[in-house]
Amino acid sequence: MAVSLKKGQRVSLEKVAPGLSQAFIGLGWDIKPTDTGYDFDLDASVFLLGSNDKIISDNHFIFYNNTTSPDPEQSVFHTGDNLTGAGEGDDEVIKVNFKKVPPEIQKIVVAVTIHEAEERGQNFGQVENAFVRIVDEQTKQEAIRYDLTEDYSTETALIMAEMYRKDGDWRLNAVGSGYQGGLKALLDRYSN
Repeated sequence: MAVSLKKGQRVSLEKVAPGLSQAFIGLGWDIKPTDTGYDFDLDASVFLLGSNDKIISDNHFIFYNNTTSPDPEQSVFHTGDNLTGAGEGDDEVIKVNFKKVPPEIQKIVVAVTIHEAEERGQNFGQVENAFVRIVDEQTKQEAIRYDLTEDYSTETALIMAEMYRKDGDWRLNAVGSGYQGGLKALLDRYSN
């Protein structure tokens, strides 16, 4: 049975899912019936950070145009862009092999942004049922789930969760922090 987290809660992946090595991070959302005149295109992305909480290199920013981490093992992989978010379940998926993530990567930040939000007059207040979940790839069992319940009426970027190393284990923090300024705001935060 999956552990359900609330904003700000932290949990050890080893305690929740002992032996978890390969997982996928599923992100999902629904669009409220609002007419902005445009379709909504939400994009999941991952920032692979060093010990200074900054992106190690441009190639350590994983998104629909750079789907694979630069390490030889390709330990982090974005499965592709969902342009509409239509349908049930995961809208976008990022696969992580925790055993193969290079030691210089100390934190994996999972974010969702709205493509062209300003131009389209869109924000996360028009999105509902957003979630992030960790699923064991071997057993297909959901280990951790975080459902966002806050109202983000002006934000165009969300940090959903972060996984970080502590005492040799991977841990997950249910962040749920919203930002104005879309993807650029997050890039500015994590760039050197």
